[in-house]
Amino acid sequence: MRGVTPFLWFDDAAESALTFYTGLFPDSAISELTRYPDHVPGMGGKVMHARFQLAGRDYLAMDAGPQARFTEAVSLYVGCADQDEVDRYWGALTSEGGTEQPCGWVKDRWGLSWQIVPDRLIELINDPDPDRSHRAVQAMLQMYKIDIAALESAANAGPGPSARQ
Repeated sequence: MRGVTPFLWFDDAAESALTFYTGLFPDSAISELTRYPDHVPGMGGKVMHARFQLAGRDYLAMDAGPQARFTEAVSLYVGCADQDEVDRYWGALTSEGGTEQPCGWVKDRWGLSWQIVPDRLIELINDPDPDRSHRAVQAMLQMYKIDIAALESAANAGPGPSARQ
């Protein structure tokens, strides 16, 4: 087996999406792009096959018309080191027609779903104190873009030691 590579089906905007994605993420590039011949009705000049890398990972893509659409059933997960990264990716992916979704999810202008998740959220959700973990999850469920300071505040808002006695 040669591996498993995600393959993205775009209606007719693969090239603009890939240009945007590879400009957004470091260690990214379009490495191969083949176009449909002009004699293919409605598809001439569009992307028949593309190979690209996002953050060093391989992907494939094509323009294939509107028969299939992206859904939230498949999303791309972006782990973020800090709030600045969350803000950067969130802002870029919601720009020009992208939409904010609950719990750190974004649907970009092409309809592809992304999860913009700070590492701190995962740490708080996995906190050994179940009350802190629960409070962090409850805070996250109220958010669209994840706010690390608000998560930490919620996680730490529990009863003090005297209240647990």
